[in-house]
Amino acid sequence: MKNKLLLLAAFFAFYGLYGCKDKPIDSNPAKEYGKIKFNFTHLVAGLPLEKDTMKYINAAGNNYEVDQLMYFISDVTLHNSDGTTKLIDGWKDINYVDVDLSSTLSWNVYDDIPIGTYNSISFTFGISEAKNITMMFVNPPDVNMMWPGVLGGGYHYMMINGKWRDTANVIQNFDFHLGIGQLYKSNVINTDSIYAFVQNYFDVELPNSSFTIEKNKTREIEIIMNIESWFETPYIYDHNYWGGGIMQNQPAMQMVKENGFDVFTTGLIQ
Repeated sequence: MKNKLLLLAAFFAFYGLYGCKDKPIDSNPAKEYGKIKFNFTHLVAGLPLEKDTMKYINAAGNNYEVDQLMYFISDVTLHNSDGTTKLIDGWKDINYVDVDLSSTLSWNVYDDIPIGTYNSISFTFGISEAKNITMMFVNPPDVNMMWPGVLGGGYHYMMINGKWRDTANVIQNFDFHLGIGQLYKSNVINTDSIYAFVQNYFDVELPNSSFTIEKNKTREIEIIMNIESWFETPYIYDHNYWGGGIMQNQPAMQMVKENGFDVFTTGLIQ
């Protein structure tokens, strides 16, 4: 009997040591994710853009209209409240927007976005030098944004094509295009005198863009382009001074670039 009790005690001691151990804590628990959809809106003085009608007046007093508007944003980055960031690059890191193509006015982001609170959104307007590679797009509509190789190659960051009424009351075409700029020897505007190129893309910190991501839910975020801002802050852009085309005019493109700091605002977040 004594031996049986000793064996039984040994069994329970062994079970206590090895059979009832707590399961180890998973140091890498499964992460939870949601989704993001960006919606792009284009306004002039707070109202939806109306194309092909000369109803607008910019800060320089130019009567103008917008007939086409196309652009790229890239390297969209979400800034988490804990100091980490999430770069949108799961399926594409360069997104094309065209007011004439409704399919481009929303972007259902492929990436899974970790749940949590995000303080802000930033992105590159245009395409960085490292990524702006000629022939990376081979199909329309993106391929139609190609920037001439002799002027630096790659792709336009933006095209706004329209018309303005000049000082002689004549309607003129303008190509308000932003892309790689050129510096010319002795200011002779000739491709043979180009001695350097200027990268005119710039970073945008989207104001008031805090949001939360919930598990298995899609957060929709509206990004607004305020078109009149291209022409008024911090510099007043005058079509009569700069003329119809600015692709080979780096001072004009520099002004456009610097005016871009407040062009984008945050709209509805839902």
